[in-house]
Amino acid sequence: MTPGGPAGGRAPALPPSDRIVLRGLRVFGHHGCLPHETEVGQVFVIDLELAVDLAGAGRSDDLGQAVHYGDLAGRVAELVAGRPRRLIEAVAEDVAGLVLADERVHEVRVRVTKPHAPLPVDAEVAVEVVRARTPAAEAVP
Repeated sequence: MTPGGPAGGRAPALPPSDRIVLRGLRVFGHHGCLPHETEVGQVFVIDLELAVDLAGAGRSDDLGQAVHYGDLAGRVAELVAGRPRRLIEAVAEDVAGLVLADERVHEVRVRVTKPHAPLPVDAEVAVEVVRARTPAAEAVP
């Protein structure tokens, strides 16, 4: 690193401050460590917040320039309803990877809530992960 910042003197690019927010996506899945969780299944609630530049889509009013959140919701639901995972942390990582596969998404916040977790008290549990695209300039050659 040079005194002025990263190699080349450029500051790292910040993710856009524009956001797409998808909340309350309810999906039936078979995730958990206990046998009845994987056999019977339960509802999981997924919340997403995507950092994406919305200026082009906003100016053009063209769906082709937007992240199609309806399509995204369907793909996330399919993923969560699919392969059972022991940990909701793993579910969150899977969802983050799916979202970041779209190169327009710079960062994603994923929250996976398990409203009916087997807890000794009346509560729900959630995990939240934030994952960002690694810029090619930072990749190790």
